[in-house]
Amino acid sequence: MSKRLTISEVAKAAGIPISTLRYYERIGLVEPEDRSFGNYRLYSDHSLKKLKFIRAAQAIGFTLEDVKSLLADGEGKAPTCGNVQDLIEARLTDVEERLKDLRHVRKVLKSALDQCQGQEQTKCCHVVKELKAL
Repeated sequence: MSKRLTISEVAKAAGIPISTLRYYERIGLVEPEDRSFGNYRLYSDHSLKKLKFIRAAQAIGFTLEDVKSLLADGEGKAPTCGNVQDLIEARLTDVEERLKDLRHVRKVLKSALDQCQGQEQTKCCHVVKELKAL
């Protein structure tokens, strides 16, 4: 039998706050495998691996809904490549949109910096003045 971890131990090992683990429980991503005599939640190595999987999936852009799909299909089986491909394509589209937005922000900030560098350093910053006017 594998070692059972308390909620604080498994959260620390997974690198997440306890509140996040409790949230994952509420939405059905993980659940304690057991309870102690004092009714404390107890988790196995399997839960720790699942939490690390969730963190890794989120780090590359998957939502928690996506993670639910990645963990199992409606029948509790591993998802097919076709299902995963659809999720990847959707996340890639999101990333492309965010990159487009970030390129625009970069362009605006570079322009503002160029204007600031061309202005006398002791004068009121036109960028701050324009932001205050919004």
